[in-house]
Amino acid sequence: MRAHPLPEARSYAAMMLDELRKVIPSFLTRVDREDRGIAWSAYLAETRHATREVVERIFAGERAEPRPAVILTDFDPDAENKLLAAICYPQTHLSDDQILAKVRTLANDDRVALLRAYIGERSNRRHKPGRAFERIDYRFDIVADYGAFRDLQRHRMLTIEWQPLSTRHGYEVPDAVAEAGLRDPFDDAMERSAALYDALLDPFPEQAPYAVSLAYGIRFAMQLNAREAMHMLELRTAPSGHPAYRQIGQEMHRLIAEQAGHRAVAAAMSYVDHTTYELERLAAERAAEARRAAGPV
Repeated sequence: MRAHPLPEARSYAAMMLDELRKVIPSFLTRVDREDRGIAWSAYLAETRHATREVVERIFAGERAEPRPAVILTDFDPDAENKLLAAICYPQTHLSDDQILAKVRTLANDDRVALLRAYIGERSNRRHKPGRAFERIDYRFDIVADYGAFRDLQRHRMLTIEWQPLSTRHGYEVPDAVAEAGLRDPFDDAMERSAALYDALLDPFPEQAPYAVSLAYGIRFAMQLNAREAMHMLELRTAPSGHPAYRQIGQEMHRLIAEQAGHRAVAAAMSYVDHTTYELERLAAERAAEARRAAGPV
């Protein structure tokens, strides 16, 4: 935060440092030393600025080509063999490469039996297989409204990088807004948001995104292993989730199965919900109200 381009972020960093020094002073002795924390903050600021200049020069004049909202941009064709090898590894005394070579020779029945034994009977989505699923990775490029992005951004067991929030990707109109006959005032609000963003962009490029409504899209990349994918996709496609991020999770799951061809991995994510619901949170709210009405157990 001390290296952040926004003055308010740097101000909050200073206030946090003052408060934290009241409780953990010995952990923070280097934060504002010239040769330690200050030098590190300067390094981060300098590399960010230098990188931006080079990227802007290289990509000057380039325009975004049309793409689907969710793209699987990178995966390992040998992923399922590596998953099976990782399952076997802690149960043997063999080297990693020897196990992988053996796995590649297995008959389909043995491959299925091995995976089924490792996954077991998952009676709910909290029953998850172990770290072998961390052996394989996926990288997705996504354009979603900013509200959905902020929910997905909360998952920290993955790598997420996002581009600057702007109005260039357009905005989403919720079906409920159109059904209520409120499309015109909604569009008017979006236009005013875009106009304020445009007015702020040149004089205040770092602050201009504050003017962007959460309905506008943002492009971001998510790179995650299959274990985290299982957690995130099963959680974010649950019936109580917002339709914006439910659709993203459903498409990510479909791409793992169909584009990557990792159908066994996708099948292991058995609590990914591809059903479309009306008023997604209504059932969850009714259940919570019933628990409150029943009183303490």
